[in-house]
Amino acid sequence: MNETAPDPAAARWEHFPHGADVGVRGLGPSEEAAFEQAALALTAALTDPATVVPRAAVTISCRAPDDELLLTEWLNALIYEMATRKMLFGRFAVRIRAEAGGRALAGEAWGEAIDAPRHAPATEAKGATFTALRVSAEGGRWVAQCVVDV
Repeated sequence: MNETAPDPAAARWEHFPHGADVGVRGLGPSEEAAFEQAALALTAALTDPATVVPRAAVTISCRAPDDELLLTEWLNALIYEMATRKMLFGRFAVRIRAEAGGRALAGEAWGEAIDAPRHAPATEAKGATFTALRVSAEGGRWVAQCVVDV
């Protein structure tokens, strides 16, 4: 049998427990991939991401003085777009660059209007918090995480 161990640097998302709220964590081979996976973890806290069809793209830009604050800005921008457009997102693309005074993110989120019977949203995200906030390169992969108030 030829069994291959999973690649520890592969992009993926996960949740981590935190009281009544939910921790979202993105892991990836790059900082951008980790941010994309953290966004997918956010969606997964609300519904099964596999049920979200990427019908429409929304462009999102944000800036912050450091990577950790940039993650909360990114997730909070997604939460705002989901709430005001009444959409869910299931696919993401992120580009991060250094700029004077900090970091800038240019991203796209693809999704569709909420279909309550199909998406069966479990809860509503209120905001990304500074709790357990971390963006770092560890052991050949990037980690981007925080707790989201639901």
